[in-house]
Amino acid sequence: MILEEILEQGLTEWKIPYNGTTLDRFRRYHTLLEETNKVMNLTAIEGEKDTAQLHFLDCAALLRTNVMEGKTVADIGTGAGFPGMVLKILCPETEFVLIDSLDKRIRFLQEVCEELQLSGIRCIHARAEELPAEYRERFDLVTSRAVARLAILSELCVPYTRQGGRFVSMKGPGCQEETVEAAEAIRKLGGKPPKITEYQIPGTEIVHSLVTVEKDGITSRQYPRRWAQIKKSHL
Repeated sequence: MILEEILEQGLTEWKIPYNGTTLDRFRRYHTLLEETNKVMNLTAIEGEKDTAQLHFLDCAALLRTNVMEGKTVADIGTGAGFPGMVLKILCPETEFVLIDSLDKRIRFLQEVCEELQLSGIRCIHARAEELPAEYRERFDLVTSRAVARLAILSELCVPYTRQGGRFVSMKGPGCQEETVEAAEAIRKLGGKPPKITEYQIPGTEIVHSLVTVEKDGITSRQYPRRWAQIKKSHL
């Protein structure tokens, strides 16, 4: 019961609501991660303690600064479901779209949704820069965790954030240089200057950061560009 104990302590410390169903879903999610990770490279983090702290609680940090009830949320480059699947388990009534460029990861996430009996969640196989037009400036909150440097990531995420919404990137400590580097790109995309909020994962000495961009403008239709252009030169 290590996983459940760590989650109970951490979520209680952060005043994030949970119940028995929440903990049961995290248990089943962890089991699927462990089983699938034997045949597919989903995550380098293994074991109940590390998964609970470094994945589940780390992702839950988004709920300390973002209200998700009644919102629409997109997780771009979700991988094995971080942070999107974790947030969905904690906010089962919120609408989520999880996006990843690898089909095998999306198939895994669809299996998780079925096993956990989650509704109001879509798992989409697509590159961020190639998403259908229907997703442009649709979401109240767009998240991404450890996908790319902020200047590149902003072009992949801000275009899908609605005016008045937020893009939040999950980063490690010492990300000030990235935010300075990305400031002009964020301005061109319709965002306000990024703000950094640091947090310590409960039960650890690990400090990570949330970089929040509030969007007050409209993103030009020319963004996002093709991946080759983005990679060659950020905005």
